Amino acid sequence: MYNSITVAVAGAGFIGPVHVEGLRRLGIRVKGLLGKDLQESTDACKKLNLEHPYATYEDLLADEEVDAVHLAVPNVLHYSMVKKALAAGKHVMCEKPLAMTSEEGAELVELARQSNLKTGVNYNLRFYPINLEVRDRLAQSGSRIFSVTGSYQQDWLLYDTDYNWRVLADQGGALRAVSDIGTHWLDLVHFVTGLEAEAVLADLTTVHPQRKRPIGEVSSFTKDSEKAQATETIDVTTDDCASILFKFKGGARGQLFVSQVSAGHKNQLKYDIATQDAAYEWNSERPNELSIGRRGDLNQVLMKDPGLMTGTAAPYINYPGGHNEGFPDTFKQCFRAFYDAVLGDTAAGEELYATFTDGHQELVLCDAILRSNAEQGWVRLSQ
Repeated sequence: MYNSITVAVAGAGFIGPVHVEGLRRLGIRVKGLLGKDLQESTDACKKLNLEHPYATYEDLLADEEVDAVHLAVPNVLHYSMVKKALAAGKHVMCEKPLAMTSEEGAELVELARQSNLKTGVNYNLRFYPINLEVRDRLAQSGSRIFSVTGSYQQDWLLYDTDYNWRVLADQGGALRAVSDIGTHWLDLVHFVTGLEAEAVLADLTTVHPQRKRPIGEVSSFTKDSEKAQATETIDVTTDDCASILFKFKGGARGQLFVSQVSAGHKNQLKYDIATQDAAYEWNSERPNELSIGRRGDLNQVLMKDPGLMTGTAAPYINYPGGHNEGFPDTFKQCFRAFYDAVLGDTAAGEELYATFTDGHQELVLCDAILRSNAEQGWVRLSQ
C-alpha cells in the first residue's frame, strides 16, 4: 500500500534521519535527502543508504517522483519551505513549530486548504499507544475534567557552554523551551482531552543570558559542546524554562513547567489529568505505563497491550504486551496516519495526526504566552 509513495527529506541533523527510519519501516520509499549543501547531502545519503543526494531545495521540489516532503530543518526555514513545497504540488509533513509566527502559520493553513494537499505537523507524541488509549477513555467516560498538570524537562542546555541554533531567536523564534518542547505538551493535552485554552499566565526565565558558542556549529544532543574548542560569547534572549497557568473553556485549570536546564531529565514529558471519576498519569520516559488513580477503588497500572487496548490505540500497536514500543515507533505511527490520509483512507476531520490547523493553534498559544510574560498578567485568547 505505502510502496506507491515516494518521499524526500530535508534536514540531515538529529531528526531528519529519524524521519527516514520511520518512513522506511512503513515501506515508504525515501528517495533522497537534502542537507545544508551537496556535501552534507551526499554524506547523509551514504550513511543512510539513500539513492539521491539533493544539491538544493529547488532540485528536490523539481523531482517529479517525489510525492511528499518531510521538513526537518531549523524553524526559521519552515514557512518559506512549506510554501514552496505546496506550490510544487507536494504533500508536506513539517517539524514543529509550523512557523515562526502565528501570522505565518495562518497563511500556511490557508494555502494548505487551497492546495487540497495533505499537510501535517510532526507532534509525534500523540502516537504513544497509551496516549491514544487515554483519549478514548476520556471521550467514552464523558467525565468532567478538573485539571491537567504536567511538565516537559530536559538537561541538554544546562551549562552556559551548551549551544545549539535553537537558542537564537532569529533561528528558532522568540520562544525556545516553550516552542521547542512545551508545544508538544500543549498539543498532546489538547489532543487527548479536547480542552481548549481560553487564557494563560506565563513566567519565562533565561537562566543563561549569555552562552559560549563554539566556533563551528554543533549537533543537537551530542557532546560536541563539551569539547575544548574556541568559543565566542553571545547574548541569549530565549527562555531556558517557563511556568505557565491555563484556564480552559468549561472551567478546567492547567499548569505546565518547561525546562531545558533540569539536570538528569533527558527527555521527560509528564501529565496528570484529574477527572471526577479518575486521574490519569503518564511519563514519556516510561511510555508503556499508565497510572490510573481512583478514590474508592484500587489504583491501577495499565501496561501497553493490544489485547487490553481495543479502541483507537489498537491499530497503532505493532508488538504484543511486554514488548515495549518507544520514541522511534511514534514517528512510524504518526506517518502511518498521515499517509493513510494521503492515500484516501481517512475521512476529512478524522485525522489523528496534527494538521496545519493544529500547528497554527500552538503558535497562537505561544503568542499569548509571550505577551503574558511581557505584561506579567493573564492574557485571554481571542475567541
